[in-house]
Amino acid sequence: MDSPGPNTSLQRLQNVEKRIVRVLELAGGVMDELANPSGSRKDLVSTHCAEFMKLIKDIQMTLREEIKSACDYRPFEKCDYIARVSNEICFKKLEYVAAQLDNMKQTIDEYHDAV
Repeated sequence: MDSPGPNTSLQRLQNVEKRIVRVLELAGGVMDELANPSGSRKDLVSTHCAEFMKLIKDIQMTLREEIKSACDYRPFEKCDYIARVSNEICFKKLEYVAAQLDNMKQTIDEYHDAV
């Protein structure tokens, strides 16, 4: 993720900014490749997508750590930001899982209707 050694919070956030720029470059590269009239190169798209997902995960972890450390410095104990963010993330994950389950149910129903 970040280079070893003591980094300041600002340095870590600057690294996140650089990763976000790279993520956008990767997304643009995939879009260009998919729009290629002669067809997309699957290996290139796959490589870009894998790097994209790794960078997103790194960005998420770094930002989560920065948010936690920012809340640790709060002079009061009623900081519920971490809990609210965690709940929001869990909610989004549950929405995604529910959508995937609906898609699976639809596929199963279509299969049973065809048989």
